[in-house]
Amino acid sequence: MHYKLALIGFGNVARSLARLLIRKQDLLKSQHDVTFSFTGIATGSHGFAVNPDGLDIQKALDLVEGGQSISSLSSTDVKDSLAVINNSQANVMFENSPVNTQTGQPALDHIRQAFDLNMHAITANKGPVVHGYRELTALARSKGKRFGFESTVLGGAPVFSVFREAFPLAELISINGIFNATTNVILTLMENGEAYEDAVKYAQSIGLAETDPTNDVDGWDAAIKVAALVTVLMDTPMTPQQVNPTGIRGITPQMIAKARAEGKRYKLVCSAEKVGDKVTASVSPQLVDSTSPLYGMMNSSTGITFRTDVILDYSITLSEKPGMKGGPVETAYGLFADFVNAVK
Repeated sequence: MHYKLALIGFGNVARSLARLLIRKQDLLKSQHDVTFSFTGIATGSHGFAVNPDGLDIQKALDLVEGGQSISSLSSTDVKDSLAVINNSQANVMFENSPVNTQTGQPALDHIRQAFDLNMHAITANKGPVVHGYRELTALARSKGKRFGFESTVLGGAPVFSVFREAFPLAELISINGIFNATTNVILTLMENGEAYEDAVKYAQSIGLAETDPTNDVDGWDAAIKVAALVTVLMDTPMTPQQVNPTGIRGITPQMIAKARAEGKRYKLVCSAEKVGDKVTASVSPQLVDSTSPLYGMMNSSTGITFRTDVILDYSITLSEKPGMKGGPVETAYGLFADFVNAVK
């Protein structure tokens, strides 16, 4: 079957997804009889393009990465993201607009519109999961479509699907881990003697941190991931505001040096615990020693440990490999996996 794809947001992750789909197109065809074309693209600063007969995706990549508009590729004059969704005739929409931790917009409206038009909706955006999970799940079910969001926590690692499919009727008691690769890279570099500002610039240069790194360094990215996990896996709606994170701006070279002398290191630790019907959650820099599984998670490594009523500790770790930057490519794979599971 042929699927028409719309990309709402065309940043590092969406462009990595486009390249991954192209690289895997022969396998998709041979193993699942799936083919695809890109029929709509919405960008934040490089215009909008729609063509139900198919856009030249390589040209779109070249234009955006050259700082140019993609509007010349469009067969229809479209001025905003909703118009792209409406005119793309897509079967699948990938929603990767910037995260709004406060309201989940405009991603919420993008996904609602996709379901209204009988599209699958797949996202790496935490906002709509936190602010609209129950509504969007019900809407997807009513349309017989898939709401995919595996990439929202730990990139390409299958966190939600592993727990929901491999632990039937297990009760989640607590989660603990490192969910933000950017702050882990920054803290690792600072431990190696880099200044905070230089560490942030490096994280930006490899595509981990945005131009404005506030969501990462102030803990909001980690907080919305905690909120998403609690909302979905603990069946308790939670917002990042309720998590009330503390970021890493207050960590000084002197604090890191003192910790290192004591055989400890700082990590931005994410946690949540459910007791009865009440869930408490936090994101804050904490000292960990070598007995902690978080101690050895360096650079862009991230991970989570589940504690349930039937299995005490089950961990998933996404470890940085030498020579691999991770980040956008891993997140793109989570989107790709959701797509394959929706259409295979």
